[in-house]
Amino acid sequence: MTSSNERTAAPPEPAAPGDAASSHHRPGIVLAVIVGGQLMIGLDTSIVTIALPEVKRGLGLTTGGLAWIQNAYMLAFGGLLLLGGRAGDVFGRRRAFTAGVALFTAASLLGGFAGTGAWLLAARAAQGVAAAVAAPSAMALIAAGFQGQARVRALSVFSAVTGAGAAIGMIAGGVLTEAGSWRWVFFVNVPIGLALLLAAPRVLAETARWPGRFDAAGAVASTLGMTALVYALIRAGSAGWGDARTLAASGAAAALLAAFAAIEHRARQPVMPLWLLTGRDRAASYLVQLCLTAAMFGAFFFLTQYLQQVLRYGPLRAGAAFLPMVGMQFAVVRLAPRLMARAGARPLVAAGAVLVAGGLLWLSRLSPGDGYATGLLVPFLLVGAGGGLAILPLNATILASVEPGQSGAASGVAQTMLWSGASLGSAVMVTVHGHAASGGDAMRGMDAAFATGAGFAAAALLVAVLVLRVRP
Repeated sequence: MTSSNERTAAPPEPAAPGDAASSHHRPGIVLAVIVGGQLMIGLDTSIVTIALPEVKRGLGLTTGGLAWIQNAYMLAFGGLLLLGGRAGDVFGRRRAFTAGVALFTAASLLGGFAGTGAWLLAARAAQGVAAAVAAPSAMALIAAGFQGQARVRALSVFSAVTGAGAAIGMIAGGVLTEAGSWRWVFFVNVPIGLALLLAAPRVLAETARWPGRFDAAGAVASTLGMTALVYALIRAGSAGWGDARTLAASGAAAALLAAFAAIEHRARQPVMPLWLLTGRDRAASYLVQLCLTAAMFGAFFFLTQYLQQVLRYGPLRAGAAFLPMVGMQFAVVRLAPRLMARAGARPLVAAGAVLVAGGLLWLSRLSPGDGYATGLLVPFLLVGAGGGLAILPLNATILASVEPGQSGAASGVAQTMLWSGASLGSAVMVTVHGHAASGGDAMRGMDAAFATGAGFAAAALLVAVLVLRVRP
């Protein structure tokens, strides 16, 4: 149930008769289309990571330029997700999902043909915009199309794909880069996207449309504010906090994010209704998502560096090294619906945070002499199990706390927390790494970065234990 201070949504407009897909499709087929779109989007948060050394050589990029190939995607994605959630509410979620997949497919094709760094950067930003349109509608389509235990089971699959997407991307990136070229990490999206575009209108039923306006000013302020914040954090890692550009970016971030809060407070139909952050369980779930994603994605970045630079793994072997994490996450998430029905969300989220923190603390003691079996295997299993336990109860708690007409906005905020957390976590850990490795000891910098990730997971644990109250 929504809280008493939440705004009442306008009555929905029913989907046009011609928009409704056939209702005879089995739930498994419907879920496969939704999850396929989510997997394609999730993979691109990391599939490029393994290929970055080849991209750098192929396009002659600097290290700073290379970092922005990754950040352009995640910042556009995280910054515009709220607007994407509103688009699904206003135009219908199937329409928004299909439009996002179409743009994502076209941007991937352009990225594969990129001849310059600027071209590739623009393609990555376009992919992020497309993902921001499609992703909130994917989660909201599950809320609209599944009820009761069927929704919990569907969310368990969706959560597994969301959580494991980054690790699967590492594997896929290694295979494609070593077997072909870095360009194939973009081209692989084209056949997947075309298949989804053919299937979605036939399989997915259109949802009711909730009339509303687009809060473009709020979306622009939040996106630019997050971009300035990430830039300031990355710049501080190399130039220090006293650097003029670091200070300017920090000031711009504070001003833009404050402007975003003011815009949302006054807007008649804000892109992020502030009441979404007021419900105790919902707000706690959002914060835990932010902290856990910050911990895990930042760790993925440095694990890739350790595998390729310290252990001297090639792209394929480095990608395959993430298989135990993916397998563990999928195994655990299959048990999560039963565990949540018996114990509730809080014990699962807390246990997941403990496992992620333990895995990252283990990694913080890595040394150059540690091999895969002795240094990485157990932490991979711990992080995979922790992510698998926590993601489903968080998503289920968020969706259960809102009415159907607000599920797009709630889903948009959830996805924003995930991908903004990924950007912020990576930026903070890169900054910590830069300071700790300032004397030339790269391994000391990695250990400090992993310890910082463990701190993010510990913060998630505290929120889960002290704030979350959801019962079975």
